[in-house]
Amino acid sequence: MDIEDLQTFVAVADAGGVSAAARRLGVSKSIVSRRLIRIEAELGVQLLARTTRGAALTEAGVTFRDHAAQTSAEIDAARETILPTGELRGRLRVAMPLSFGPTHFAPVLAEMAQQHPQLHIHTSYSDRFVDLISEGFDCAIRVGYLQDSNLIAKRVGPIYGKLVASPAYIEAHGSPETPEQLVNHQALMQGTETWQFMDGSRVVTVQPQGRFKADNATALAAAAAAGLGIAWLPDCITHQYVASGALVPVMRRYPPPSAGAYVVRPPGQHPARKVRVLVEMLIEYFARNPDVWGLDR
Repeated sequence: MDIEDLQTFVAVADAGGVSAAARRLGVSKSIVSRRLIRIEAELGVQLLARTTRGAALTEAGVTFRDHAAQTSAEIDAARETILPTGELRGRLRVAMPLSFGPTHFAPVLAEMAQQHPQLHIHTSYSDRFVDLISEGFDCAIRVGYLQDSNLIAKRVGPIYGKLVASPAYIEAHGSPETPEQLVNHQALMQGTETWQFMDGSRVVTVQPQGRFKADNATALAAAAAAGLGIAWLPDCITHQYVASGALVPVMRRYPPPSAGAYVVRPPGQHPARKVRVLVEMLIEYFARNPDVWGLDR
């Protein structure tokens, strides 16, 4: 039984349809369909029930899916074991934030592709919360404060941030001196998040309010520069604005606690070597570029 057929079946089972699995695997729908036909003919049972909404596992498909996934993982591990030292191949699917990915993390992936010409790297850039398991990603890079989950996370570097506002906003509305005063200001936010600040060793939490929201840090920086309010943003997003004077730090006596950049992956005993290599390269990248992540520290 062809290992690619097994991997394709697992992808269809997890993605819920041929089209979604084809996008995940980076192949055409016809190739996916042919692989499914082969594996069902080999087994002599129907694994998937095709529907207008996609594909649903039959009882046999539910049983076979776990065995197929385990076999695929074991074959991948065996391939890694016998490969020449340092060589990577196969496919790496990575989810990255749109706010940081193209400018700060994409160069690392490009370097990884150059070093490993047999490795296929597929990257998705989005600031939405990606479900690694259901969408079939090997790992994701997440920035900020991690929420509790069953994912396994490895911190690759610190992320520093600050409150910023435009000189025009400060002239019109003043500058908050304490976290409690933030309720009197327009906050630029991604959603309904809380903001935290350090008062010595004590953490102060506030619930900011504002009328302008965006799920992208770059968009919030532009809104802050336009004078719409105060934003909590990472230094790697705001340092050029601050350097030019378009934004100025506010409330510096109460800095936010440092956040982090993390590589997160689905739960499992051992990460794939391609994920481990990416983690190592990102740690090295952070070490080489400390000014980008905390320019004035």
